[in-house]
Amino acid sequence: MERIIECVPNFSEGRDREKIDAIVEAIRNSGGVKVLDVDPGEATNRTVVTFVGSPEAVTEAAFRGVKKAGEVIDMRTHHGAHPRSGATDVLPLIPVSGITLEECAALARELAERIYRELEIPCYCYEAAAYKPERKNLAVCRAGEYEALPEKMADPCKAPDFGPGHFTGKAAVSGATNVGARNFLIAVNFNLNTTSTRRANAVAFDVREKGRPKREGNPITGKIVKDGNGRTVMIPGTLKGCKAIGWYIDEYGIAQVSMNITDIDATPLHVAFDEVCRAAAARGLRVTGTEIVGLIPKRSLIEAGRYYLEKQQRSVGIAEEEIIRMAVMSMGLDDLKPFNPKEKVIEYMMEDEKELAAKERLVRMTCREFAHETASESPAPGGGSVSAYMGALGAALGTMVANLSSHKPGWDSRWKEFSDEAEKGQSILRELLALTDEDTAAFDGIMAAFGLPKGTEEEAAKRAEAIENATEYAAQVPLKTMRAASRAFPLLRKMALEGNPNSVSDAGVGALATRGAILGAGLNVKINAAGLKDRAKADKLTGEASGLIRLAIKEEEEILAIVNAKIDPQA
Repeated sequence: MERIIECVPNFSEGRDREKIDAIVEAIRNSGGVKVLDVDPGEATNRTVVTFVGSPEAVTEAAFRGVKKAGEVIDMRTHHGAHPRSGATDVLPLIPVSGITLEECAALARELAERIYRELEIPCYCYEAAAYKPERKNLAVCRAGEYEALPEKMADPCKAPDFGPGHFTGKAAVSGATNVGARNFLIAVNFNLNTTSTRRANAVAFDVREKGRPKREGNPITGKIVKDGNGRTVMIPGTLKGCKAIGWYIDEYGIAQVSMNITDIDATPLHVAFDEVCRAAAARGLRVTGTEIVGLIPKRSLIEAGRYYLEKQQRSVGIAEEEIIRMAVMSMGLDDLKPFNPKEKVIEYMMEDEKELAAKERLVRMTCREFAHETASESPAPGGGSVSAYMGALGAALGTMVANLSSHKPGWDSRWKEFSDEAEKGQSILRELLALTDEDTAAFDGIMAAFGLPKGTEEEAAKRAEAIENATEYAAQVPLKTMRAASRAFPLLRKMALEGNPNSVSDAGVGALATRGAILGAGLNVKINAAGLKDRAKADKLTGEASGLIRLAIKEEEEILAIVNAKIDPQA
C-alpha cells in the first residue's frame, strides 16, 4: 500500500493574496505533493492549506511553507478572530494510508526540530507528537497566543520543545509554530441567526466536550467552583471529541459556533449538527447553515446523507452523488457560499482527473456517444463492454423498482425493506459500470501483448507469456461480469413478486437485460478461453461460464412468468 500523509498547516494570513500565493507556491514547488485546498478567511486573517503526498515529500513541503511564511508574515502586526501563536500557527501531519499515527508523530518531532535548527522558529509539539502529556491539547501549547510568548519562553515549564530560553528576534517576528500529528478532524462552523458572540459562546460551551466552568449560584456571574487541588470544576458538554468556541464574523455579519471535531467516529458531523441545533434552539437561536473549513472525508457526508434520508423514511439505495446532495441540503452546507463536493471532499480532490477520465472513458459517454463508439470500425468497445452495460441497466431497473416501492403511498412500513434491496442494486450497478470499461482495457492489453517484439528467443518467450496472461485476463473480466450480473436476479425476482405492481414490467425488462448480459459475457469468456495454451485453465473458465448461463436462462424464465401472470392473470 502506498504511504500517503496529509498536512493541513494554518498560516496567519488571510487577507493579502500575494503573501498567501507565495506560501502556497513554496509548498507546491517543493515537488511530490498535491495541493488539494487553499481556504483563506478574511475575518480570522488565517489561511488553511491542505496537501498530500508521500511522508518525505509532505514533510519537505511543510518545511518550505513554514520558511516562506516566516519571510512574509510579521506577527507583530497580526490581528484576527482566530487564536494564533505564529506565522505558521499549526502544522499537523495526518495519516491517510500505509502509515500509522505513531509514525506521523515521529515525523512531526523531526520536522519541529528541523524548523528550529534551520529557521530559528520555536516549535511546540502537540497531540500525538507531544513530549509532555498536557501538550496533547493544542490549547495548552497556544495558551496566551503570540502575545504571551516572551513570558512563556522564559519559563522552563512553558518554553517550546524546540527553541531558545528567551524571546529572540526571529521568534518576535514569526512567533512559535505548533507541530503535531493527529487523526483526521473536521473543522466546521455552524451559522447562527444572531450577531451575539456571547450567545454563540454559550451554545459552544453547551456542546463541546470540555464544557464550561461550574459556578456557584448564578451560572453566569457566580463564583467559579474549584476542587481540592485548586483546579476549576468543569460541567462537561454533550459532544465527545469536539472543541468549540463562539465568534462573530464581520465577513458574513453573523455569529458562529466554530468547532473542531477531533474524533469523527465518536461524533459524526451530522450528530454535531443536530446537537448544535438543539442547544441553539434551547437558547432561542437557530442554526441557519454549516460552513466546512478545509476538506472533509467523503464518508462523513455519506453518513450524514444516509442519516437524514432514513429520518425521512426514504430509501438510501440511490447514487452516491444524491446521498451527498441530501447531506448538503440537510445541514445547509451551501448557506454562505456554494458547496462543491469536488472541491471539498478529500477523496475527490485526490483523484487524478486525467487518469480517472481514461479509466471511465466509456461510462462517461452519453448514450449516443457510447452507441456511436461501439458502431465504429474499432473492435473495442465490443460485446464484452456492451454485456457489462446491459447488466448495469438490468440492475438499475431492479433498483428503480425497489426505490419506487420504498416510496409507494400506503407502504410506509416497508420503506426499510425496499431501501435495503435498492442498496444491493446500487452495489451491483457500480460493479458492472466499472466492468464496462475494464473489458475494453482487457482487450487493449491483448493488443499490447501482441505488439511486443519477438526477434530473440528471450523476447519471443516474454511475448508468449504476456499474450497468455492478457488472454486469461480478457476471459476473467467477462466472467466477473457474469458473476456480478447474476447477483441481480434475486433483487429482480423480489421486485417482480413484491414490488410496486405498477412497475412489474420494469422488473421483467431487468431480467431480460440481465440474461442478455450473462449470455453475452459468456460468449466473450469462451472466445478468449479458446486462445489459452493452458487448457486446464480454459476448461475451468468455460465450465463456470456455462453454469452461470444455465442459471440465467432459468432465472429469466421464472421471473418473466411472475411478471406475465401479474400483467395478465387470465393468460
